[in-house]
Amino acid sequence: MGRIEKGFLIFLWMLAFLLVADAARAERIKDLASIGGVRENQLLGYGIVVGLDGTGDQTTQTPFTVQSMISMLSNLGVTLPPGQSLQLKNVAAVMVTASLPAFARSGQTIDVTVSSIGNAKSLKGGTLLMTPLKGADSQVYAVAQGNLAIAGAGGASGGSKVTVNHLSVGRIPGGATVEREVPMDAIQGSIATLELRSSDFATAQSVADAINRLSPGSAEATDGRQIMVRLPPGSERIGFLGKIEALEVTPAIASAKVIVNSRTGSVVMNRSVSLENFALAHGNLSVAVDGGGGGAVDIKQEGGGLLNVKASPNLADVVKALNAIGATPLDLVAILQAMKSAGALRADLEII
Repeated sequence: MGRIEKGFLIFLWMLAFLLVADAARAERIKDLASIGGVRENQLLGYGIVVGLDGTGDQTTQTPFTVQSMISMLSNLGVTLPPGQSLQLKNVAAVMVTASLPAFARSGQTIDVTVSSIGNAKSLKGGTLLMTPLKGADSQVYAVAQGNLAIAGAGGASGGSKVTVNHLSVGRIPGGATVEREVPMDAIQGSIATLELRSSDFATAQSVADAINRLSPGSAEATDGRQIMVRLPPGSERIGFLGKIEALEVTPAIASAKVIVNSRTGSVVMNRSVSLENFALAHGNLSVAVDGGGGGAVDIKQEGGGLLNVKASPNLADVVKALNAIGATPLDLVAILQAMKSAGALRADLEII
């Protein structure tokens, strides 16, 4: 493990410990939950980018690009001779994606992302032609068109070079105009549903209690995720929901969880993680942990010395000690998996 990687891991550990050390604090309901039915909708469309500087699709390998151009030209009144072979170096076939925000109205603009689906070398300098964007119901909700913004190569700073970003993906800020509205009936009735982003019975009850303090008898937690809220009549609903979103609630302590990135060796955990007594051998590494209050974490490496971490043993000490003697990310993942299987790791283990 190089110095840069070790330094990065140390930074991650410092950040994790700062977050873990911070006591549970109140959060706004709008940060913990969303109103059921009030959400974004994904849009998708197939389009053509023109005006490229010889970096478009190689049409012999992407016949759909030629077919799209012939169809478009035909719709514009241009008829090509039968059997005409087109070599379109300045054209690329693309997929256009966008998110239609809740309560978007006709005439509003939204950002779109344009991604090459052929073998174009670059979309830089291209213009997206009029592209209908459809929802999951195959209805057209927006139409996109405009000049692409592509992130290019960065400059040099301090002798280091910046990697060139993907040139086959671009964005058009405000590049699509909403043509059809999605009805939002979630707040039109007498009852609205709040949905927690993370299911937790205690937090759901705390949210209901906070709303009932604002308006007695108006909220009820139906399960670990949903809270039913009775809305006042007429135009008062919007103001009432705004007050609810601004209420502060202290969420319950989350269940113990450890997340490991097997590619980088990064480990993130919450403060609920704990360990039982265990001993483990893995390759040329051996680990022994005593779960008593005055215990220590002993990490032995073949041909090396003994490293003691004088602290009440916890996962942070184990991972820190393993990193200190150069354990690889694969070693770390294997050891954590073995600890979980043996019941020594009292937490959910998620490997990404």
